[in-house]
Amino acid sequence: MPEARDWCLWRLDDNGNRFVVRRDLSRDEAEALALEYQGRGHSQTYWAEREEKPRGSS
Repeated sequence: MPEARDWCLWRLDDNGNRFVVRRDLSRDEAEALALEYQGRGHSQTYWAEREEKPRGSS
């Protein structure tokens, strides 16, 4: 079974706005990207989060 690609990389900016940076990632990819972006020393916060699909969608 292929690895689920339902994870996103999120960013929280200095003004409290949340943005999706990347979608359709595996958990490992999303977490690795979050660590990479956090390590760049910017004041924004990055994290990986599983994307919830709307009910009834496949």
